[in-house]
Amino acid sequence: MAHFTFDADLYLWEARQQTWVFADLPHDAADAIEDAQRGPRRGFGAVKVEVTLGETVWRTSIFPSKDRGTYIVPVKRAVLDAEGVKPPETVTLRVETV
Repeated sequence: MAHFTFDADLYLWEARQQTWVFADLPHDAADAIEDAQRGPRRGFGAVKVEVTLGETVWRTSIFPSKDRGTYIVPVKRAVLDAEGVKPPETVTLRVETV
């Protein structure tokens, strides 16, 4: 397992009348995760991770984004509400592969 702690800007992505919030992994973290992947990939090239934002910890998957050139981390509405943050704020995330 690898873990990375970094500052990231939260941003909105709108699709199909839903709004999602994401943050980008730094390129060096994305490269390290990509290099460490073994065996078959999950759908869309997803990688299972545990994410910490403030006092909130949750499990999710990160996804490679060709447009952004890195993995993107979905941040749930419940996490945003619990931590009192919203786009375009900068937050500190800890991402650990599981």
